[in-house]
Amino acid sequence: MGKLTAIAVKAAMATPGTYQDGDGLFLKVSGKGAASWKLRVQHDGKRRDIGIGSAKLVTLAMAREKARELRVAVKVDRRDILAERKDASAAKVTFREAAIQYHAENEGSWKSRTYARQWLAALENYAFPKLGNETTGSITAADIIATLTPIWQNKAETARQVRNRITTVLDYAHAKGWRSSEAPSGNGSLKAGRGLPKQVKEQVHRKAMPYVEIPSFITALQRKHSYGRLALELLLLTGVRSQEVRMATWDEFDLDDNLWTVPAAHMKRAKAHIVPLSLAALSALNRAAALKLAGSEFVFPGVSGGAMSDMTLLKVLRDAGEPYHVHGFRSAFTDWAANMGFPDAVVEAALAHKTPDAVQAAYRRTTYLGTPGNPGERVRLMEAWGAYCTGVQHTGDFELGKVI
Repeated sequence: MGKLTAIAVKAAMATPGTYQDGDGLFLKVSGKGAASWKLRVQHDGKRRDIGIGSAKLVTLAMAREKARELRVAVKVDRRDILAERKDASAAKVTFREAAIQYHAENEGSWKSRTYARQWLAALENYAFPKLGNETTGSITAADIIATLTPIWQNKAETARQVRNRITTVLDYAHAKGWRSSEAPSGNGSLKAGRGLPKQVKEQVHRKAMPYVEIPSFITALQRKHSYGRLALELLLLTGVRSQEVRMATWDEFDLDDNLWTVPAAHMKRAKAHIVPLSLAALSALNRAAALKLAGSEFVFPGVSGGAMSDMTLLKVLRDAGEPYHVHGFRSAFTDWAANMGFPDAVVEAALAHKTPDAVQAAYRRTTYLGTPGNPGERVRLMEAWGAYCTGVQHTGDFELGKVI
């Protein structure tokens, strides 16, 4: 039986203070005349006060009944009522809305516009269909697992990226007050082998064209000029990655010194990379200049004048009936260079690879580019590769770039 009565409650409304009814239920009257019912409970070892409502609207009998229901919910059903209320009273922000807002706030700090576009596209393709319309506070580990399961094995790398982006958005929602807890941890239920199965992944290298076939392939490419064909030819002759050639703009090229400075924003390691241009590479650029699209800064523009699609280069290969992958040309270049006896360190520098040995990385500062009067090993490497690919040998009357 409670300590308070309806008459006592009415009398208490005029005097600020705390009036206990028992079993955690009490009436709190403020100095400004506001009075509200509260229930004090223990949850996870912490004392918490749960609001029941204004005493002007909720009678003593109603407060006692509501307190009884809350005690059952906390002690029997083990529910976190305050967390539930926080989620319910949040702005009802959906996962899609949270992801778009996070993306808008952070895309300026990412290394490239392409990455920023791909970051959101992965969620649009694989997360929004299931989670997009769900409020951020309602998404559980089970929901994330159900979203990832269809792609967890057959698109393993993509699935891991999507998992990380989902949890990033949920952590962001927590920081904004739209969610009562942080995202489920990638070391917990979302770790492979726990809530998600272990990924069975075979190491599959991208299929590379044997370097002995490259001269005839370039000859075939040169029979017809198009942005896609010329871009693939330059990629082949310089050993760069697909993104670096597709995003290339004319202001990156110094055709007086025969150098291409790929900006950090286009590089995988976010570090600028200087590429010495061989005669063969300069020839490809000259042919690209003849097709230059007015109003576009890109050397190899896409249909709309912006950057070329990441599928264009692969399409050139497929149209030619070749089963190889674009990235595989870097492997072909590496095989040829090794067969020709070029030092590994020079080849790795040409490919913009990170030096795996930390001590070597600390002390090896050279770029192997040399000086104007004495071209370095990378200059000689790229000129020899260009000559091999095109069958056009350097005659000696061409001064290689005034390299730094």
